[in-house]
Amino acid sequence: MEKLEVRVVRKHTEAQDITSFELARPDGAPLPAFGAGSHIDVQVPGGLTRQYSLCNDSVEQHRYRIAVLRDPASRGGSVAMHDALSEGDLLHISEPKNHFPLQQAQRSLLFAGGIGVTPLLCMAQRLSTLGADFALHYCARAPERTAFREEIAASAFAAKVHFHFDSGAPEQKLDLASLIAKPEAGTHLYVCGPSGFIAHVVDTAKAQGWPAAQIHLEYFGAAPQDTSADGSFEVRIASTGKSCTVPKDQTIVQALEAQGIEILTSCEQGVCGTCITRVLEGQIDHRDMYFTDEEKARNDQFTPCCSRSLSPVLVLDL
Repeated sequence: MEKLEVRVVRKHTEAQDITSFELARPDGAPLPAFGAGSHIDVQVPGGLTRQYSLCNDSVEQHRYRIAVLRDPASRGGSVAMHDALSEGDLLHISEPKNHFPLQQAQRSLLFAGGIGVTPLLCMAQRLSTLGADFALHYCARAPERTAFREEIAASAFAAKVHFHFDSGAPEQKLDLASLIAKPEAGTHLYVCGPSGFIAHVVDTAKAQGWPAAQIHLEYFGAAPQDTSADGSFEVRIASTGKSCTVPKDQTIVQALEAQGIEILTSCEQGVCGTCITRVLEGQIDHRDMYFTDEEKARNDQFTPCCSRSLSPVLVLDL
């Protein structure tokens, strides 16, 4: 990734197991501009690269703010951020990228699950500044696990935010079917959070007749995949004719790397798009969260960090 060097100027506990990090250039110069819904790649201590949404106001250029959930089940990124990173430390990050932008809409409904609030908080700030019609429904396990609760309560858009706690009374829990009972032509839905939460919102919306074009989502990691039927297949490099077998328990990137062929990667989960590679022949088994359904249907590019092949051979434009 093209790297920017930043310093951790503030590390703050936002809720149980959630810490925010405020990043700024060491020389105080402005950071590249970003839009609501953007994220950055962060090279975390230990060498891993992870993606974190920017959750500060998108008009700010003196800082980026991210929030990280400590997840014991993660592959090390979140624990390293919590335990190995201190105020004053330097980090390398990418410039902001946005695969989850706000659309022109008469009304916006934002649905956040846990740490999925980060890009939606930035969206709420932007919509509030614009005087737009919106509501943010923020679902969390309990108040003490709800990041930015006090900040939201003190914001100009506090009245537009509705909290729903798993630990709370039944009447305050998210009644999604009622909230999106009827599709509205000028309303767009945005959802971010754990894969199960996203699936619940998206499936409910589609069942109620909401068009896919009005539903926008962002995953924080790869969606769960059933790999029990995975088998081996062959990938062929178009420029050299060289082939290699991809076993059922390896990714294409890993198999090619073993043959001395490197593909630039970042997230390794099909989220960031860094490893996108053109496919000249064969049928792709898309397992990413980057491409739209229409882009996947074209069958001409894929993310070899996680996607596989439905045909015996894939020919890659490498």
